Amino acid sequence: MTHSLMLASRNSSSHSTFFILLGIPGLENYQFWVAFPFCVMYIVAVTGNITILHIIRIDHTLHEPMYLFLAMLATTDLVLSSSTQPKMLAILWFHDHKIEYHACLIQVFFIHAFSSVESGVLMAMALDRYVAICFPLRHSSILTTSVVIKLGAVVMVRGLLWVSPFCFMVSRMPFCPNKVIPQSYCEHMAVLKLVCADTRVNRGYGLFVAFSVVGFDIIVISVSYVMILRAVLRLPSGEARLKAFGTCASHIGVILTLYIPALFTFLTHRFGHHVPRVVHIMFANVYLLVPPMLNPIIYGVRTKQIRDRVTRGFCVKGS
Repeated sequence: MTHSLMLASRNSSSHSTFFILLGIPGLENYQFWVAFPFCVMYIVAVTGNITILHIIRIDHTLHEPMYLFLAMLATTDLVLSSSTQPKMLAILWFHDHKIEYHACLIQVFFIHAFSSVESGVLMAMALDRYVAICFPLRHSSILTTSVVIKLGAVVMVRGLLWVSPFCFMVSRMPFCPNKVIPQSYCEHMAVLKLVCADTRVNRGYGLFVAFSVVGFDIIVISVSYVMILRAVLRLPSGEARLKAFGTCASHIGVILTLYIPALFTFLTHRFGHHVPRVVHIMFANVYLLVPPMLNPIIYGVRTKQIRDRVTRGFCVKGS
């Protein structure tokens, strides 16, 4: 790494500089090979989510709340995975470690804004399951297409408005001569550690966003599933109870694959100073790649209408 890669302009009106993304520190000798499973997962994520969106778009019988929320989730997954994986693969395969300053801030914005959107969509899907199971006869009148679109818009606006100050506040701060980010993408806390100024306000705002967004969503999801559990246990038929549990099982699995690595990454950045860096970085990559890969697989397998549509498509091509 040459000395010129470490220099940066500190012009008060603009930041004509760049950062260095190391990739996966601790696995330098294996990064070329680690990139292959990441590439496969990214291809599966893109192919699966585009397939989900295409099926929902062309099949008008799927223009219902559950599938509209699933389309929102698929769109969010495409943005999340595509905002980090192409650059990460370029780092691991071609040693393209340099990222321009504004590109880094754009990556910070997309990662955090659409992580918030994904959390909000999962919350909306939990509410949909609650209404469908607890008020089945009123489901279509409560969650109309208009209500679904408005709820999706609120979730999107919340993510954009809450996260925008991250980039604005960081862009106004001076950076230290060291521009090395010891991971494979630009994340708010990783970038903040390179600032040569008091960052308490930024850190405090980050905690506020995390607790106000994820905390609120987790509370709503938890309350929804407690109410769902109470309603399901009252069902007289064991078969009906199993069907209701099966309907919610896929959604709970998706929630766990998002929140567990996300919370681990968030807490490690702030408090996990003794966690090995390679473990932290691998979880950070899992957090942005595994949910987008698993979501279309889980919903494609668990949702009969989508599964049948895909099967018919393959049968037509094969005939």
